[in-house]
This record gives sequence, C-alpha cells and structure tokens, in this order.
Amino acid sequence: MWVAPAKLNGFSFINRGIGNQTSTQVLGRFEQHILPLNTDIIVVQVGINDLKAIPLFPQQKATIISNCKANIQQIVARSLNRDATVILTTIFPIGPVPLIRQPFWSPDVAQAVKEVNAYLYSLKAKNVLILDAYSLLDENQQVQSQYVYDTLHINRRGYKALNQELTKMLSTWLIDNSINNS
Repeated sequence: MWVAPAKLNGFSFINRGIGNQTSTQVLGRFEQHILPLNTDIIVVQVGINDLKAIPLFPQQKATIISNCKANIQQIVARSLNRDATVILTTIFPIGPVPLIRQPFWSPDVAQAVKEVNAYLYSLKAKNVLILDAYSLLDENQQVQSQYVYDTLHINRRGYKALNQELTKMLSTWLIDNSINNS
C-alpha cells in the first residue's frame, strides 16, 4: 500500500511489497524477486504480519518473535552481501482494535512490536539505516488517528508522512554517496 515518493530526483522505485506476507514469505522470495534488481537501496518494511499471529498461538510467542528477528537479519545480510544499503522501517504502532477483533487480540502484539523494533535498532550500521516509523506515527502507543486505516494498516496520510521522512533519508544518502565517490 506504500506508494513511492513523488518527484525524488536521482531515484526510481520498484515496489516489491506484497500485502499480508510474513517475514518468512519475504525471505523466501527475496533471492528471486528483489536481488536480481541490483538496487543500491532496499527499503524493508516487514514484521507485523508475523506478530499478529501471537494471539492465535500465545504459546509460540517467543518463537514467533525470534523467527521474525532472524528473518529480518537474513534479509539485511543478503542485501548487504549485494552491496546494497538497507533502510529498515520500524514496525509502526497498531491502530485501535475493533470490538469484533478484540476476542482474538492480545496486548502481547504491541509488546512484540516494541521488542522487534529494539532489535531493528541493533542492526543499525553504516549501510543499515533505520526509518523510525513507530515514533513518527505514534500517539500514546497507537497510530495517530489521522494516519489510521485499520488495526494493522496506515492510510494515505500515514504513508505521506513516511515518504517525507524517507525523502530526507534518501537525499542525505545521495549527498553522502556522491561525497564518498568523488
């Protein structure tokens, strides 16, 4: 659902995101769908579809979180092996949980989001940048109301806010890269 930033000189965007995919699914198609593009930058937004399963399998909470982290680490490692810069977006906070979903929901999801986001920061390096979507969109540990689409998704305004931050990051990356290559 993330539309590329408009009019960002020096960049072209290829969206390989597929809705509802878990980090396992993204990792499974990574070699075939992403790496052949030979991109300089790979933006990774993944994780919530793993973590939303916690209420259904509460006894597997630790495994779900661990697998999510391991898959993200593998996506980053494979990207870096191709000399790409990785921009990891933190998982944004969840939106309000509607009454119909509440019997199948758990506050453990929000806690898992925080745990995985902390892990994402541990991956930060010269070629691994963090776009802190959580802080950008957060209001009292939920997505700000003007950005809510539903419990797990943000609306067009939310993606516009992410694009503003992504544009800043990419502009800085372009300047830094041109300085380092001159």
